[in-house]
Amino acid sequence: MRIALLSYRSKPHCGGQGVYVRHLSRELALLGHSVEIFSGGPYPELDQSAVDAGVTVTKVPSLELYDEPDPFRTPRLSEYRDWIDAIEVGSMWTASFGEPLTFSLRVARLLADRRDDFDIVHDNQCLGYGLLQIQKAGFPLIATIHHPITRDRTLAVKAAKGWRKISAWRWHSFLRMQGRVSRRIPELLTVSRSSEVDIRKAFDIPAGRITTIPLGVDTEVFAPAVERVPGRIVCVASADAPLKGVSYLLEAVAKLSAERDVELVLVSKLDPNGPSAKMIDDLAIADRVSVRSGLTDEELGQLLASAEVACVPSLYEGFSLPAVEAMSCGTPLVATRAGAIPEVVGENEEAALLVPPRDSGRLAQAIGRLLDDPQLRIRIGDGGRRRAVENYSWAAVAAKTAAHYETVLAKAGLPTEGNS
Repeated sequence: MRIALLSYRSKPHCGGQGVYVRHLSRELALLGHSVEIFSGGPYPELDQSAVDAGVTVTKVPSLELYDEPDPFRTPRLSEYRDWIDAIEVGSMWTASFGEPLTFSLRVARLLADRRDDFDIVHDNQCLGYGLLQIQKAGFPLIATIHHPITRDRTLAVKAAKGWRKISAWRWHSFLRMQGRVSRRIPELLTVSRSSEVDIRKAFDIPAGRITTIPLGVDTEVFAPAVERVPGRIVCVASADAPLKGVSYLLEAVAKLSAERDVELVLVSKLDPNGPSAKMIDDLAIADRVSVRSGLTDEELGQLLASAEVACVPSLYEGFSLPAVEAMSCGTPLVATRAGAIPEVVGENEEAALLVPPRDSGRLAQAIGRLLDDPQLRIRIGDGGRRRAVENYSWAAVAAKTAAHYETVLAKAGLPTEGNS
């Protein structure tokens, strides 16, 4: 098949959407399919095996209004290219995140005269109005929703103070568009049964319209190491946002550091003036916490494998790639019983110790229990590695996704033979 894979942002590392695009495209190509990624910035970084298999990237540049080193900048008049750029700037000026909409409009324009080049278009969580133009042009269309961003909005509004609550609500105003668009796409994918339930409730999607295909992990890159650093705890949080529950982990580390020698390595891009950085100072644990960002998969795998304990303190997860990556490294895991996490890691302390969300005391207790019990660490770590290898691989994800493409095309009465 000839596949157009759309992603309005494709952060290469430590971001679920970018990880999904990078690995799914490679494995689809290795199965013999033709894959062209259409992406806004940051753009995907392809493995050499993906390049060799023929995966290509078509850049769909935005005005990069939210990127470092100058976020929320006002572009020069000479930077405006068309009316879509004006919409993007107007959205920013009115405190709304406009990239999903403007990306979808730009990619719809790019695909307008390429109907004969693709058998199917697969959107990755954009859900902008431009997708309806693509559908109207005759492209079979499918979309992946990792989880409904309504959860992010609820937590962001709750955490904001004063007038910032209005700003947080306005920032997520694109959700109304995503709900309308998702209801008009006949086939949707998601990554867990928990996300399926939440998406149906949030976007009013009828039963039977969503298929669950879990995410995967590279079990060779994310693999156990021989030596681990005593007292090291690793947490991967793709965003410095309330949803990730980092504040509760920082409180837990403060409790633990009063009793033992511990080190938290936080893989995230913290705002130096943000709440997490402030909490590190307020708790006086700056000497116990180090922050890393921009790691390659290999570097992240090595870091996770060096830890005695990994932690996922999220308040909600639609899947949780960090949990699966930690399990694949054989690193004993402490995670919250939130969203899809119990579904991903299993119950009964098979591959993780589960604690309630928003409970720093229980987090500290579970991490301390693992640090104090080498045999428990071995049992949980081995269980996690076994679960990751048996249940999650990108090759399996791609095979299931390609099979679903076939189903979509069959329902539309379109041929697929001879297109791979």
